[in-house]
Amino acid sequence: MHSQQVTAEPPSNDGVERDSTVGDVPGVLWSPVSGADRAPLMFDVIIAGCGPTGAMLAAELRLHDVRVLVLEKETEPASFVRIVGLHIRSLELMAMRGLLDRILDHGRQRPAGGFFAAIPKPAPKGLDSAYAYLLGIPQPVIVHLLEEHAIALGAQVRRGCAVSGFEQDDEGVTVELTDGEQLRSRYLVGCDGGRSTVRKLLGVGFPGAPSRTETLMGEMEVGVPQEEIAAKVTELREIHQRFWLRPFGEGVYSVVVPAARVSDRAKPPTLDDFTQQLRTIAGTDFGVHSPRWMSRFGDATRLAERYRVGRVLLAGDAAHIHPPIGGQGLNLGVQDASNLGWKLAAQIRGWAPETLLDTYQAERHPVAEDVLDNTRAQMELLSTEPGPQAVRRLFTELMDFDEVNRYLIEKITAIGIRYDFGEGPDLLGRRLRDIDVKQGRLYGLLHRGRGLLLDRTGRLTVGGWSDRVDDLADPTAALDVPCVLLRPDGHVAWIGDDQQDLDDHLSRWFGKPAN
Repeated sequence: MHSQQVTAEPPSNDGVERDSTVGDVPGVLWSPVSGADRAPLMFDVIIAGCGPTGAMLAAELRLHDVRVLVLEKETEPASFVRIVGLHIRSLELMAMRGLLDRILDHGRQRPAGGFFAAIPKPAPKGLDSAYAYLLGIPQPVIVHLLEEHAIALGAQVRRGCAVSGFEQDDEGVTVELTDGEQLRSRYLVGCDGGRSTVRKLLGVGFPGAPSRTETLMGEMEVGVPQEEIAAKVTELREIHQRFWLRPFGEGVYSVVVPAARVSDRAKPPTLDDFTQQLRTIAGTDFGVHSPRWMSRFGDATRLAERYRVGRVLLAGDAAHIHPPIGGQGLNLGVQDASNLGWKLAAQIRGWAPETLLDTYQAERHPVAEDVLDNTRAQMELLSTEPGPQAVRRLFTELMDFDEVNRYLIEKITAIGIRYDFGEGPDLLGRRLRDIDVKQGRLYGLLHRGRGLLLDRTGRLTVGGWSDRVDDLADPTAALDVPCVLLRPDGHVAWIGDDQQDLDDHLSRWFGKPAN
């Protein structure tokens, strides 16, 4: 089985319920079997990969009763405990789905700030969010919580299963697993990481820059007193930003140190690699021993040329990779899933407007491009060379200006994103913070993944869109505009007070009215 080779753009609309013209795309090889010969569609969406992106996407789809199967090649969840950080925008998305309180129980809140190139500046005051902090949480825990959430909503997860091939036709995708089993679904989404099998089979280019530097990261025990470690780290961190030892509890430390060279990332580093590099950088290996886990990461940046070809889409690391500086990777993937989920569900449920699914790439590709740029810039500022060190000192001074510091932290935490929805007030296209409403908090009204009209005039209605958009008349809502229409991902799709104008925008984002 193979994937199609693409030489032309896919159609804007491949609606499942209403349109079967997707097979007419010129230059694309589709499965030649006739409708009578095809196996029945067992699922609406098959997701390859049950990391944070895949699990979040599965949950978003299940909010709309989409039949979802998630395939995960690993038979067991990761055993090592790597701490990741949930940034402000991801915390907001968790609050929108009623997950945040549960997640907070498993994480540790830290002040926002010091994200950009690890320059130690506190966050500016008055960030526009009720969740203006960083949540440190073990990656296996956040993956488990999101997977558990998806399963509770009705998603199926099969472990020890991986995609080995697929073919798409005008009705769906036939997916072949490594054991030879074949499954049918309307859509396939590759959330299978930076070495994505789905992306490679799809023939989508993944251009970018290869790694020039590499960093070792792991958790292990040490053999010297904490005071000695703290003194050496303080001494060296002024120049070596890619070096640290941080206590992790019970004599275990998180260890990060520059690697000697760029190597084959498929091979994990050894304890000898750590000891040698610690001696080179710090003059001592701190007696490190008994590693819990060890890995390496480079500074490669790559971005998929396209996020969608017909009925196959890409999200998360399958669509983009970049250095982990600033802690944006997991967050970027979860935010991809939030953007894609309701749009793909709308296509499957039959009410998606003509170009809705195309807006996934139109909105998220530029966001990933910006993340690749800012991580490249941050990596330059971590260099020990005199030129980058001079620029780093200049940035450190500039970040004393509130506007500069605010701009950078809003970029890293993704609360500064504004999608291009056309001309309008600055709030148009941005996410709306979790404001007070008469029923409590705004995000509490978004748990079902539906659109929302927040009406301070009490004169407007969602009418025939009430099966997919909720309506709250609240003159006390903490808004400085009369009414807003929110998409399921919390971005402001319309601002105004005119019913006809609202109806036009409801049609733009939520399709034709039901009656």
